[in-house]
Order: sequence, then structure tokens, then C-alpha cells
Amino acid sequence: MKTKLILLGAGKIGDAILNLLSHTGDYKITVADRDPQRLAHVTAMAFPNVTTAHADISDAKAVVDLIDGHDVVLSACPYFLTPVIAGAAKKAGAHYFDLTEDVESTRVVKQLAEDSVTAFVPQCGLAPGFISIVANDLAGRFDKLRDVHMRVGALPTFPSNALKYNLTWSTDGLINEYCNPCEAIVDGQLREVSPLEEVEHFSLDGIDYEAFNTSGGLGTLCESLAGKVQNLNYKTVRYPGHRDIIKMLVRDLQLGLLDRRPILKEVLESSIPITKQDVVLVFASVCGMREGRLEQETYAKKIYSQHVNGQLLSAIQVTTAAGICTMVDLVMQGKLPKIGLIRQEQARLDDFLSNRFGRFYAA
Repeated sequence: MKTKLILLGAGKIGDAILNLLSHTGDYKITVADRDPQRLAHVTAMAFPNVTTAHADISDAKAVVDLIDGHDVVLSACPYFLTPVIAGAAKKAGAHYFDLTEDVESTRVVKQLAEDSVTAFVPQCGLAPGFISIVANDLAGRFDKLRDVHMRVGALPTFPSNALKYNLTWSTDGLINEYCNPCEAIVDGQLREVSPLEEVEHFSLDGIDYEAFNTSGGLGTLCESLAGKVQNLNYKTVRYPGHRDIIKMLVRDLQLGLLDRRPILKEVLESSIPITKQDVVLVFASVCGMREGRLEQETYAKKIYSQHVNGQLLSAIQVTTAAGICTMVDLVMQGKLPKIGLIRQEQARLDDFLSNRFGRFYAA
């Protein structure tokens, strides 16, 4: 019997999720969005086992009615709709999965999960998401932890502007990362650190990069590793020089764009083109004691845009969609619990990479 699944949000990531799930034949999918053009695109793509529904996803009662009768709900909507969708999923008795990087929205999901009879699985994308699974796997190989560093970037393969960047996913999510406070563990204590700070430089495969603090990428790992690690942090990777320009826009100019995010969004979307020629860089490094010696172990991977089931998907589409689809599979297959809050780091890396969707990270 096919699992009845509803996807809320038919944007760039929703499109990739439909591509992956629909061709398995294991899911009967409804996709809902308020934008008729997006739904028309879904219809034109002729994904198998998919039907569409036009709906206002900001209407809590309408979302409950929409979800009713489905086993699983996936949110590929902006972070500010997370409380509405998660609350509706609980009322409808459906398993809930999302991609949000927003810390406050995730706190709402955690509260809803406390007495839930279904699984609540937030932050199922790339970062937060897969990077936590990698870091937790590396951390589990040590007797005592000292440092856990997580670095992720979604970058244009061919940078050609002053920012050396192209828009590849949600602009709202990007602004959140650049403007919101960041969690970290410093000298064994949970701290809030400033975004766009603590810049570092490194090279990988002969290419120079910079990395700096951004919000949300750690997911729930601060809670999972509290008391076990001296230093834990997450930074976003960009090409050198990007951070200085963004910091000027957000903090240094007297425009107040930090608190005028709609204007910042308009500036970014009107100035920076979208591309599907991108690369996702995943880098995690753990240092600690093992068999009486101070050792370090590192995971590094690059994933590029590619054709999937005849459709060209950007690297960020592939990795984000693969993340949430894998977590759905692992819950439905009983490899993760089916009740309460499920943290990304509860998934075993081997289970993730051997999954039919997780294989995109292993290739």
C-alpha cells in the first residue's frame, strides 16, 4: 500500500522533492501551493502519482483540512509558516517533516512534539540536516571530544560577480542565516555568537574559500553534544570577499537593512541571478582523544548539479530534497522512531548513505 503524503510548497525544493518521491511508486502524493503558476508547472512536469491542490497555507484551519487523511506531511514552505503547518500536522495525526533553518520556528516544533503520537522531524535538509548526521557520526568515533567544526556552502560553479555568489535557494532563509544570532559551544558553554563574524580561510582541492558564522546550521547538535564537547560551531562557506560585502550591506551602511529585511530581499533578488550550475561543499572536522592520543578526523564531499529522472536539478535542490526524502524513508521503514521529536543526528550515517535518496551524498 502506498503511503499517502502531502507536500506543502511547490517551489524549487518542492519540485526536487516531487522528482525524487514520485518516481519510487511508494508514495501517493498531493502537492499544495497558493501559486497557480507553480501548480501548473507541477502538472506540466507530469510527475507520476502526484495530484495538485490550490490552497492558502497561512490559513491554519484550511491546512488541517488539507492534511487530513494523509500519513505524512512535508513542509517546503518559508520558515514563518512552520508553526501553522506543524500545528496542523499534529491535529491531523500525521508525521511531520520540514526544512527550516529558523531557530525560533524549530522551538515551536519541539514543543508540539512533546506529547505527539506521531513523529516530528524538523530541519531535514543540508544544514541543518545532513551535516549534523556526519558530525555526530565522526564524534561517535572518539573517546573524548575537544572540537567539532561544521562547514557547508552552496556555491556557483562559475562565480562571475563581485559577491562570487548566485541565488540557489530561499532568499528568506539566506537572510535569516546572515542576520540571526548563531548558537555555538565555546569552552564547554552554550553561547550565542554574532553572524558574519569569526572569518576563517581554507583551501580544498586547490580552491580558496572563506567561512563565517551563520545561524541555524547546527540544528539540535548543541543539545545532543552538551557536556561532551569543548567547542562546537557551524560556519557557512563562500568564496573569499563575499562576507565583507554582505557585512557592509547588513551592518555597516546606515540603511538599517538588518531590520529592514524585505528591502534586503528585494536588493538581493533584483541584483543576483539564480543558477543551477552550482556545487555543494560539505566539510566536518572532529578533534579529540582516541586510545590515549589526540587525533583529528575529517569528512569532505562536493556534490554538483545533475540530471535526475530526466530533470536538471541544482546541487542545492538535490542535497536538500535528498535530505528530507531520506528521513521520510527512514521513519517509514522503522529505522527511526515514529513518535515524538526526531533529531537529525539520531539517523545513522550508514543508514542515510545506503538509502535510495541518501545515495546522492555518497556518489
